[in-house]
Amino acid sequence: MNKADIALELKGITKRFPGIVANDSISFQLKRGEIHALLGENGAGKSTLMNIVFGLYQPEEGEIHVNGEKALIDSPNKAIELGIGMVHQHFKLVEPFTVTENIILGTEPKRGMQTDIKGASKKVKQLSEQYGFDIDPMATIDSISVGMQQRVEIIKTLYRGADILIFDEPTAVLTPQEIIELLEIMKRLVAEGKSIILITHKLKEIMEIADTCTIIRRGKVIESVTVADTNPQELAEKMVGKAVNFKTEKQPAKPKEVFLEAKDIVVVDRNGKNVLNHLSFSLHAGEIVGIAGVDGNGQTELIEAITGMQSVKSGDILLQGKSIVNHTPRSISESGISHIPQDRHKHGLVLDFSVSENTILQTYYHPEITNKRGFIDVKARNEMATRLVKEFDIRTPGIDTRVGSMSGGNQQKIIIAREIDKDPQVMIAAQPTRGLDVGAIEFVHKQLIAQRDQGKAVLLVSFELEEILNVADRILVLFDGQIVGDTTPDTTNEQELGLMMAGKYERGGTNEAK
Repeated sequence: MNKADIALELKGITKRFPGIVANDSISFQLKRGEIHALLGENGAGKSTLMNIVFGLYQPEEGEIHVNGEKALIDSPNKAIELGIGMVHQHFKLVEPFTVTENIILGTEPKRGMQTDIKGASKKVKQLSEQYGFDIDPMATIDSISVGMQQRVEIIKTLYRGADILIFDEPTAVLTPQEIIELLEIMKRLVAEGKSIILITHKLKEIMEIADTCTIIRRGKVIESVTVADTNPQELAEKMVGKAVNFKTEKQPAKPKEVFLEAKDIVVVDRNGKNVLNHLSFSLHAGEIVGIAGVDGNGQTELIEAITGMQSVKSGDILLQGKSIVNHTPRSISESGISHIPQDRHKHGLVLDFSVSENTILQTYYHPEITNKRGFIDVKARNEMATRLVKEFDIRTPGIDTRVGSMSGGNQQKIIIAREIDKDPQVMIAAQPTRGLDVGAIEFVHKQLIAQRDQGKAVLLVSFELEEILNVADRILVLFDGQIVGDTTPDTTNEQELGLMMAGKYERGGTNEAK
């Protein structure tokens, strides 16, 4: 291959952290004008490798060549200078600022002594139109959707002149519709001559959009393949190192008594609008009920109402016949409800705490952890953490490792381990596999099914229809704060669920949704 055809080349990149080799002599080539997927399990070393390319980390060994020239990338500014941009999984945006202010932050154009907001805004509008982003340059970040915020991150890289774009798990926080739109944007970028590295473990997306795929396992390159010559099963096996079962194995559910019941609940937002509109449903012991719906139709409010994080205006929530409505989160947790939150960083973990400290966040005040004098028994805490790390295959250098330095999949396993260890009657799992690889997804699904088989009631909230159809025994569809569908995986499909999620159809019956 001609050197001029290669936009970026990594030669023998090695990066070590205490107790772990994150990247082990990795070599990689990105051709000009291609989408190259970097596939690997959580913790395989994908993000570390790209953080080296973007100048956030320095490798111990190896070389980086940009456009055929050897480059020393010792800071993100140097990467930007070389035409490399990165769209991070967790956006780096200032919420009260406008789109334009965020895009020019750190590189403010001047007009005399003043920042030239008008000129910058014009350039942002032009970029937005060129790539079909449909973004208002003067909107504030806190007033636009997650998908739009991501587009701001993409425009930020283009504004700074990036020809090589790195996308780190870009679809992890998007709705199905936003994912389709993002993939279209990526195709347009490549058509305009950009080169893209896509860090992901969503095999469906790789098959749909990538030209080449490099698989990394435990810090080493396994193989680079042409996507047209492979299939999802083969990619999954190379990524995990063993055969992966995409269909979750489970016995039919044996529902028993009602464990959790919502009766006519109303939750209002700060403008007084009903976000849950007289919603009722019941959840039985020994079943998994999946809640399907497009983001923003009341899922978050429903979870928060049940777990005590959101006040309920009217109606009742019963746990085994006893009202828990508007009780405190701790009292609800103590009553027998466990919660895997949808945002693990905001509500699930303290990222600056260690693994062992995070395992006791729900139970640190229990007598087996904290003595009568109010001191935590470190030995008891560490024994519990060691047991959970082993039981749930949490991959970490040790229980004293800071959780913020771990991969998303292992962070999620800490939350799941902690919530299951409480031995709840009801498990609420909100987006439990968001951002996880196929191996970790299989693990999470098995844990939820095991809880069901032990007679627990599981409420699964997910934007992934495939997950709902695969794991749930019964499916409720949420639209505009109401349940518009009550069905089962055996009697429905993605198309019908999609219609219900869009409010076009109610089940049973074919009346228009209100």
